[in-house]
Amino acid sequence: MDPAALIPVPDAIPVHWGWLQFFLHLTLFCHILLMNVTVGTACIAMVGYLRGRGASTPCTELVSRTLPFTIAFTVNFGVAPLLFVQALYGHFLYTSSILMAVFWLAVVGLLIAAYALAYVYKNLYARLGRGRPFVVALMVLLLFTVAFFFVNNFTLMQTPSNWSRYFAHPHGLLLNLADPMLVPRFLHFMVGAVAIGGLAIALWFHWRRSRGDQTADHWLRHGCRWFSFATIANVAIGLWFLAALPQGMLRPATTTGWLFLLCLAIGGMLAVAAVLFGLANRVLPALACTLATLALMLWARGLLRAALLSPWFSMEQLPLTPAATPLFFFLFMLAAGLTLIASMLHFTFRSWAGREELP
Repeated sequence: MDPAALIPVPDAIPVHWGWLQFFLHLTLFCHILLMNVTVGTACIAMVGYLRGRGASTPCTELVSRTLPFTIAFTVNFGVAPLLFVQALYGHFLYTSSILMAVFWLAVVGLLIAAYALAYVYKNLYARLGRGRPFVVALMVLLLFTVAFFFVNNFTLMQTPSNWSRYFAHPHGLLLNLADPMLVPRFLHFMVGAVAIGGLAIALWFHWRRSRGDQTADHWLRHGCRWFSFATIANVAIGLWFLAALPQGMLRPATTTGWLFLLCLAIGGMLAVAAVLFGLANRVLPALACTLATLALMLWARGLLRAALLSPWFSMEQLPLTPAATPLFFFLFMLAAGLTLIASMLHFTFRSWAGREELP
């Protein structure tokens, strides 16, 4: 069967696709950053318990008190990029979601369970004792499962040639396990999350040190080590992911190809600089390099998606029905929402500073 016959007709968009692509990258940057902090700090706490036989540390206590916040922010900041990707690639994403419907619908329940465990971990931290590692490990497992289903869906939407497998498995249980890009892409996200989680821990204890906490140095170095070594490992996984791409997919002779390679080259240099800063325990320069690298990698991700879908679709094919009102309404709500979030964060940090502890 010709896979092109399985691709639905795209819906019309209200503004030029460039606007939607810009806001997709902007909101996805925020979501990925928060997701990395959530998953990464949970993983670091879990490993800390395994090494310390369940003993509490300032690092694990920090993670216990912040996870409910970071999970909530991650989920809420994930809504906007999901809507933008549906506006641009909905005829691909809706199809792949139906093909793996059972797993895709299970994401909601898995997230609720992980969120509940985060509150159990926070509110019952002292009482859990040696049970803390089990709670954190279960939460990490749930978050990893959610991430695995997301990666499955977004790799499946980019490979319509695999959609015909539905006729042999028509029960909503189709995963993209045969795709050679699946495993390295999943690991690239998860190991990257550990790196960002380590940097977030280092940043918090950097702030604590600036307020005179004499014990913060050890945990600042602890976070920087996690960040540096996880980033080094992630570079190797990134090379594995590049090797798994279809042969000849991204050629320097094409605009998409050379932009992709340019993003990788600059991002690679920034990643090396971030590792060097991390090994030197210089948190703020490492943070600046990491944020720039993340932005470039997300741009490269969008270029890769365009290249993978190019045999089937290009943005120019999206029908345009001009209507600027939805965009203006979105911008208004975005500005109002960011203002509210900024005021909430300001209030929270003032409370932390006043009590010199997390809520």
